[in-house]
Amino acid sequence: MNPYPMMILYASLGIGTTLTLTSSHWFMAWMGLEINTLAIIPLMAQHHHPRAVEATTKYFLTQATAAAMILFAALSNAWLTGEWAILQTLHPLPSTMLTLGLALKLGLAPMHFWMPEVMQGLDLFTGLIMSTWQKLAPFSLIYQLAYAMDSTLLITMGILSTLIGGWGGLNQTQLRKILAYSSIAHLGWMIIVLQFLPHLALLALAMYIIMTAATFLALKNLASTKINTLALKWTKAPILVTLTMLILLSLGGLPPLTGFMPKWLILQELTKQDLPLTASIMALAALLSLFFYLRLCYTMTLTISPAPNNSQLPWRYNPTVSSTTLPLYMVLAMMLLPMTPATMSMVM
Repeated sequence: MNPYPMMILYASLGIGTTLTLTSSHWFMAWMGLEINTLAIIPLMAQHHHPRAVEATTKYFLTQATAAAMILFAALSNAWLTGEWAILQTLHPLPSTMLTLGLALKLGLAPMHFWMPEVMQGLDLFTGLIMSTWQKLAPFSLIYQLAYAMDSTLLITMGILSTLIGGWGGLNQTQLRKILAYSSIAHLGWMIIVLQFLPHLALLALAMYIIMTAATFLALKNLASTKINTLALKWTKAPILVTLTMLILLSLGGLPPLTGFMPKWLILQELTKQDLPLTASIMALAALLSLFFYLRLCYTMTLTISPAPNNSQLPWRYNPTVSSTTLPLYMVLAMMLLPMTPATMSMVM
């Protein structure tokens, strides 16, 4: 694509998200969400592949449905309460509709069905934008409305998201689908603690963005979109493969890596709120996600290349142009756990 349209689309992505983040009026926040959606659609369909077109169509229909729900809920709330401001009183019915609409925007269970299929049709860089930047605007609205949302609904969506995100990724061979289910599971951790300690949900979102960005950039550098292509990368780029394995373990939440920090703090907060059963379910659901992360690590580091299988594999590794972004995200994704006390003092 020509660089000038690309620059306009990326600027529109930033403007849409910024508009939603800074709005105090429901109509302006909805407009920011729409600008965000319309800006990423050409980026998704730029490769003119049938899978990309299919993913773009699914994404557009899903986001249009979610936007209609959000706008209708905002109109209903204005009709019932006479208020358009986001932080004013919310009627229970529009509040539930807003929760479901924003959950559909984010890909939270049980409105998660579009997320893996859409991610599968995208290239890795657009998938990175979908998994990180596109979460900011809807999450900011949920963050502001956490006080008015139904506690039972949030806890139910959080538990379902972690269970489905872990269970759905077990039988996948496509890396983009695995990362989509990983996104669903991590969002469940953020949503379940949002009503008790919102700053901790923001911390979990920041850690998730760092680890996911490092994973996508590493896979893009390795030119891998399937599990079986990872088996050939060890002999070609052993250092990068080793670091990618550590990032995946960090996504799984293993200490002493960065990903252990949000899970540890969220489980601690759930225990403080007298929810030991919920904390136990979340901890067990994390084991499901850990399994497919370990399967990826096994494929990358413990198989002998060339591994025998029934598919045709690429035999050459042509590294892409390196930059300072990937090493920075890798360091942050692996070494932030000792900074937990300082981080908590900043967000509290």
